[in-house]
Amino acid sequence: MDEPQHECGIAAIYHLESEHPSRLTPSPGPEHVSRLMPRMLLDLQNRGQLAAGFTTFLPGRDRILETYKQLGTVIEAFRLNRREKCESIQQEYAGRAAIGHVRYATCGANDKSYAQPFERVHGRRWKWFSFAFNGQLANFAELKAALLAQSDYHLTRDTDTEVILHYLAQEMRGDERPDLVELFRRVSQKFDGAYNIVFLNAMGDMVVLRDPLGFRPLCYAHDGPLFAAASESVALLNLGFRDIRSLEPGEMVLIQDNRIRFERYAPRRAPAHCFFEWIYFANVASTLDHRSVYLTRAALGKELAKQERMLGKVPLDEDTIVVPVPDTGKAAADAMAFELGLRSVEGLMRNRYVGRTFIEGENRADRARIKYTPLHEVLCDKRVLLIEDTIVRSTTLKSLLHHLRERGGAREIHVRVACPPIVAPCFYGIDMSTVRELFAPRFLRGLRPTEAEQRAMAEELGADSLFYLPLEAVARCIGLDPGHLCQACLTGRYPTPAGERLYQLALRHRDGGSTARTYEAAAADHVAAARS
Repeated sequence: MDEPQHECGIAAIYHLESEHPSRLTPSPGPEHVSRLMPRMLLDLQNRGQLAAGFTTFLPGRDRILETYKQLGTVIEAFRLNRREKCESIQQEYAGRAAIGHVRYATCGANDKSYAQPFERVHGRRWKWFSFAFNGQLANFAELKAALLAQSDYHLTRDTDTEVILHYLAQEMRGDERPDLVELFRRVSQKFDGAYNIVFLNAMGDMVVLRDPLGFRPLCYAHDGPLFAAASESVALLNLGFRDIRSLEPGEMVLIQDNRIRFERYAPRRAPAHCFFEWIYFANVASTLDHRSVYLTRAALGKELAKQERMLGKVPLDEDTIVVPVPDTGKAAADAMAFELGLRSVEGLMRNRYVGRTFIEGENRADRARIKYTPLHEVLCDKRVLLIEDTIVRSTTLKSLLHHLRERGGAREIHVRVACPPIVAPCFYGIDMSTVRELFAPRFLRGLRPTEAEQRAMAEELGADSLFYLPLEAVARCIGLDPGHLCQACLTGRYPTPAGERLYQLALRHRDGGSTARTYEAAAADHVAAARS
């Protein structure tokens, strides 16, 4: 509802040389397998709508690697609604291999130069490469400062993507063609944070890599000589792949010399999968690390139903209805309603055609009126259990509750949140980087909200009551050990050293009244330290 945004989605596809093409190959043949990339990116559109692009590989043409990227959604960037324009792009950028990206920015500007993939052109083919990544480097400020401390270094963009590009390029210095497994092993020792990477060079070598803690999901599949990978399984499922698996944290796929290898580039350690992927970000049709997103959200709804019976605050009769906030709250709402014997109804309709226009730059409260329409015929004089996936900043939810009463005619509104309170920022790829912007910390003294604290929150929002999902329910619903999940935004306990340092900085800036984003503050601190 508060619409926390995610840093990007990635995809890769490669048709190896073979006498027997994959059944999934586009009709023009393996040299045009890049035509599948826009379709894959469409299924990752939930992960970013600011820009989309791809790099393709085709030996024999003058530019062995070709990169195309534009601002906008996948449909806008690839002109999918204009047949002739789209076909022209597909012809010009045809290739037997491609990497792709959809972008949402948690750092860096919203212009085309920040769109991915990033390509580095070089006269030696193994030094000519393109890459895209999903996540965020928590130690970006330190890495940037270390680069700039070297003589004659200059960064043209304030983004961790460019920092990664330079560190990869540094590992390719000299005249010896590097071992790509060793190359990524070395850079992984410098990076702290979330970084799933797809990499393609002019030799035709491809790398698909998941960071050592597996913060973000990464799935892969192959059909005969056709290999594909994507941030979510749905992008592979809808192409027709059958046996879809998750890449292990610290593992990489290397396609080289017309064969596929799986290599471990980082030591095994306990993973830190982002719990938010299952409860909010991922497409409900996806399966991530062998856990269904839909079934997880349904389990969250069952937990809410169990809690509702224990609370006994709301009569469970024919005047009470369960209403999800579209779209991510629906699975939880349906499951909760079923368990309680209530009706789950769509009392709120979302305008799916607004898209990410200039409207996104307007006040969050204004967007609630534009994006959501309360149905008076459904809500009027009803007692509403409103199921929200999470509360981050609360501004949009507060406005929505007002519209549910004024326009929808709801008699009572009881907010139930299928997530514990967000109490700390994320430094691994979600756009909430300060404590001051968060709703819950203003009310809480601990991690488990008391009834009095939740009553105060409900009053602030304009709800008749508010209750959150208990913290321990998250891992139980996902079906993973709590020690294998990153729940830093729920607990303030970060799985990496740089994340912990940024959190302490965020706390100091909150107490000092600063409004700067934590990444900006960290960069300023490093500049000041360098000057001193």
